[in-house]
Amino acid sequence: MSEQEHSVLESLASLPTLAHPTASPDGEAVAVYYDVTGRNELHTIDADTGERTQWSEGEVPRNARWYLEWGADGDTVYFHLDEGGNEQNDLHAIHRDGTTEPVVEMDGQVALQSVGDDGETLIVGSSRDGQMNLYRHDLPSGETTKITDYERAAGGATLSPDCTQVAYSTNESDDYDNRDVYIADVDGSNPRNLELGEDGAESAPVDWGPEGDRLLVTDNTADLGRIGVYTVDDDEVRWLGDGEYEESPEAFMPDGDRVLGTRVRTAETIPIVYDLDTGEATELDLPEGVASFGMAGDAVLDDDRVVLTYTTPTTRPELVAYNVETHETETLVEPEYGPFSPSDFADTEYFRIESDGIPDTRQAALEHDPYDELEIEAMLYDSGVRPSPLIVNPHGGPRARDTKSFDLYTQVLASLGFSVLQVNYRGSTGRGREFVEELLDDWGGAEQGDVAIAAEHVLAEYDWLDEDSVVVFGGSYGGYSAYWQMVQYPDLYDAGVAWIGLTDLNDMFENTMPHFRTELMEKYLGTPEENPELYEQRSPIAHYENLDAPLFMVHGVNDRRVPVSQARLFRDVLEDAGYEAGEDGDFEYRELGEEGHASSDQQQKLRMFESLADFLDRRIGTERTL
Repeated sequence: MSEQEHSVLESLASLPTLAHPTASPDGEAVAVYYDVTGRNELHTIDADTGERTQWSEGEVPRNARWYLEWGADGDTVYFHLDEGGNEQNDLHAIHRDGTTEPVVEMDGQVALQSVGDDGETLIVGSSRDGQMNLYRHDLPSGETTKITDYERAAGGATLSPDCTQVAYSTNESDDYDNRDVYIADVDGSNPRNLELGEDGAESAPVDWGPEGDRLLVTDNTADLGRIGVYTVDDDEVRWLGDGEYEESPEAFMPDGDRVLGTRVRTAETIPIVYDLDTGEATELDLPEGVASFGMAGDAVLDDDRVVLTYTTPTTRPELVAYNVETHETETLVEPEYGPFSPSDFADTEYFRIESDGIPDTRQAALEHDPYDELEIEAMLYDSGVRPSPLIVNPHGGPRARDTKSFDLYTQVLASLGFSVLQVNYRGSTGRGREFVEELLDDWGGAEQGDVAIAAEHVLAEYDWLDEDSVVVFGGSYGGYSAYWQMVQYPDLYDAGVAWIGLTDLNDMFENTMPHFRTELMEKYLGTPEENPELYEQRSPIAHYENLDAPLFMVHGVNDRRVPVSQARLFRDVLEDAGYEAGEDGDFEYRELGEEGHASSDQQQKLRMFESLADFLDRRIGTERTL
């Protein structure tokens, strides 16, 4: 790698990340993770002036994956602390003077769910006893008491304003896809299923009304996600909107007469405010792209102002205070560009294609019955290089989607001269429940065909793409897709990069965290006992002999979502079969120390960027564009 290329990658990795903005109880400040100093630290930002104050000096995690919550006193912020990215969090507190202390320490993963307005009560989720369940922590005594004991994960908990009740979601149905909203006394007694949606649909609580008599909820019974207001005494729910868009609730406004939420349109996310008197929604006036809030309920500053970030494919995130009545904005944190400008970054072209899940490139693909033909969203970023190599970049999740937002990895790849294709395959979010459920019982089926069909489409449509320089790269479920594309459509790809990806579904089921086992594996595949053939057939490791192009496997050693055993098993089977490892071999392999399921840390991102650049330069050839 040249000095100039290293300098560009270092500058890209050093672009500051701002994460998890959360408004203080009095609305006068916003707590954020921000690494403008080079390391992730906790900062607070004055909601009127934008003045920033750094609270931490290395006490918080390097990786900003996990969210923050203010204490009721406004002088404390709670954060999650793990070891080297393993996500086996304990809950800690940092105070305004910079002192820190552990608050809840338990085996397994601890996740703060709700902070009580009484200043005494916390609700946390924990996998201490195996499955993720809810616990009540009493701050004065330091005692932590288990309040739910479900076989499937319980979460999304929110305390009522008087801290006498807690709303949460879980699934006691025989249908893996089901999720219901419950209200219980704060000690877990008297749980009541609100039965908001039909069996097999997913409902969840989001926020209590200011008087504690109503609950803001979401549900997808009607296919597209919808926003509802449940009245506790009447046991009735009012659904908002006309069902034209997928919508999600965020919070009640302080007057209780308006509800904040988001709406999905194509690959954009638009904030909205519903007037409960009229039932009408108003979209906030922001540039085309993606606007986002922090954790549910944490965005409200005062009677009319909310805090949010927005971004576009070429503009980096900006933190603003937005007045929902006047539609005026105040910038709290300007977007950071380092030595770059928006014009340096690749923009995206959004399009849709019809896909039947069965690509023309089927040399090694599993045989399938015909799939439904569906309209699939995709986005193509043009690097400007001619001819341009192509990177097919399927997203993770799989319950997620790619959007018209600034994506650092995409811009890194474009800076190396690669155009990038992102595909919202069937199973992606933003298109409703039916579209998500297309992936059920077909993991590794039609959605992988969608990815390959999208790749075939752009290669046929754009003659400036180099069909002899096509790479697949993805992380997490995108890493699974990278493995799968390489062994099912080998003639389509000239190289692949599988990052923190799944290779052996039986091993994944045994070794992932319990709530990932039930909420991910069982939901999409059932159990290995129920569907042994599916677990075997849809594991990339079962088809390793189809690998016919260089593969780079990268995995964090501390990953507990997708354990590093997934990469090691695939490496071992290749070695046993006589495939050669190394820079000139059939595959390359790297484990990332002190890292789990990816990282936002600048040095760890740079390490990954350089590994990618080095592999792509040697195997495909790169032409720097920045």
